[in-house]
Amino acid sequence: MNNELLLVLSVFVVYGGVLLVFRFFSTDGLCGFMVLATVCANIEVLLLIEAFGIEQTLGNVMFASTFLITDILNETAGKRSANRAVNLGIFTSVMFILLSQMWLAYDVSANDYLRPSFAAIFSQTPRVMLAGLVAYAASQKLDVYLYRRIWALTTKKFGDSERFLWLRNNGATLIAQLVNTLLFTFGAFWGVYPQDTMMQIVVWGYVIYIITSLLDTPAVYMARKLAKTIK
Repeated sequence: MNNELLLVLSVFVVYGGVLLVFRFFSTDGLCGFMVLATVCANIEVLLLIEAFGIEQTLGNVMFASTFLITDILNETAGKRSANRAVNLGIFTSVMFILLSQMWLAYDVSANDYLRPSFAAIFSQTPRVMLAGLVAYAASQKLDVYLYRRIWALTTKKFGDSERFLWLRNNGATLIAQLVNTLLFTFGAFWGVYPQDTMMQIVVWGYVIYIITSLLDTPAVYMARKLAKTIK
């Protein structure tokens, strides 16, 4: 299976998973998926692939799902619930950094054969996850704030709190994703990749986030309808 097909498939799998977990486990399920997405995205991002003719890191779709989650929570449960999920993601990142470094500190058995693989992955984890933690915290808090701000402005101007879901969803996410892309890419990969590769990661990474943001809008509308049945 080629990379392009896998990336497209991952959008349906990840976003579909978010909707399913919301349908069956409500807001608690979304918080659980936030934990999964936070850990997986920070591991996936270590892989550099080529797809659609560009170099890019993995993890973009999984990380984009965290914005989908906060937007669904913001829309259906309020700002406090969205911030709770963000804080859970931050806590998860901190714990994963500590635990992954403890794994590397163990003296392994002479019969162990996976230590080199663990070291290859998780020796990169602290820098990547610290950069991811800063980018995640800043961009997610900004996303939650902008979502509510845009919502308040459109409600005041047009007198309808349900209209312009697409605007608050995409407006907040696209601005926050730009902040995330810049903070994470330069924090995690400065000095690791050549400058031209870095610029490709920034530009095309953000282009991918634009696409994933537009694609998650129908999911937010579906989640709002699901919320009425869950309640």
